[in-house]
Amino acid sequence: MSTTTLLVRKNDLASTRLKTTEDAPLANGQVRVRVESFALTSNNITYAAFGDAMNYWQFFPTGEEGWGTIPVWGFGNVVQSLHPGVAVGERLYGYYPMASATVLTPARLNTSGFHDGAPHRRELHAVYNQYLRCSADPFYTPDTEDIQALLRPLFITSFLIDDFLADNDFFGARTMLLSSASSKTAYGTAFQLAQRPGIEVIGLTSPANVAFCESLGCYSRVLTYDQLDQISADAACIYVDFAGNAGLRLAIHTRFANLAYSCSIGGTHVAELGGARDLPGPRATLFFAPAQIKKRSADWGAEGLGQRLVQAWQAFSRRAMQADAPWLLVQQHQGSEAVAAAYQQVLAGKGDPRIGHILKL
Repeated sequence: MSTTTLLVRKNDLASTRLKTTEDAPLANGQVRVRVESFALTSNNITYAAFGDAMNYWQFFPTGEEGWGTIPVWGFGNVVQSLHPGVAVGERLYGYYPMASATVLTPARLNTSGFHDGAPHRRELHAVYNQYLRCSADPFYTPDTEDIQALLRPLFITSFLIDDFLADNDFFGARTMLLSSASSKTAYGTAFQLAQRPGIEVIGLTSPANVAFCESLGCYSRVLTYDQLDQISADAACIYVDFAGNAGLRLAIHTRFANLAYSCSIGGTHVAELGGARDLPGPRATLFFAPAQIKKRSADWGAEGLGQRLVQAWQAFSRRAMQADAPWLLVQQHQGSEAVAAAYQQVLAGKGDPRIGHILKL
């Protein structure tokens, strides 16, 4: 057997190559998982853009200087097992490389799943090291695998952003400014925020995506990036930054004298990424979802957090896939060349925001 992997040059994300290697024999305690399908979204581009700062490159090291493998969320089947607690044929949801297969070292097993105990992952956050058995996963239904891969990890981040802001009483502000408003994590956040009484949710996007963002129905208003002057400069607001655009961040920090909090989430505007030093107003603070998971697990217990997440996910996914007006249309890509082409399309950020990409190498 062999494994094909899409490699990305860390300092030039548009530079990629496909690498196929013969599979090495498993060691005792390891399993080999065939990656059956995975989602590719702007969130994965964020993983690459922040790969060094946030250790995303460390999950699936390539062994080649300057080249990395971008992590993705998806589903896989165990095709070989030298671990007594994991059976061949088990279907798993989790964090995979952009590859046709991967080797895991199951640890901390329970009926729900396990963590990858590989030495290089032991210091990385547990949220990304967990693999769930589909047979015991309350999120899982076979007919919703595509939307789970595309939206589930993003929506969990959206849920946590909304919860973090509400947990802090929105830092005294009631107007939320969301950049890259057509991105899935942004409109998942807007979906949650829109349910909060007295909260105004303003989506900021490019002219081409205004109509789509308006059609979602979860933004109070949708404006283009050059329409900040339509918002009162005195508004007490929060900036939730999904774009990572340095120029836009500076413009928002400069215009809004009562900017209460600046929350940095991602980097969908890859070409305009930049630092956040010497900004007027509050410091731009990177949001780290696992920290809020840890807090709420302590507040509510793991089961309580899980119940809230499942309930929120079910409401969001029903709306996202509503038959008469779906927010998401799934597009399948199979084969190495098709996967490489889909990656370039998502990296460029010029595709239809309604399209969700499901890939299989």
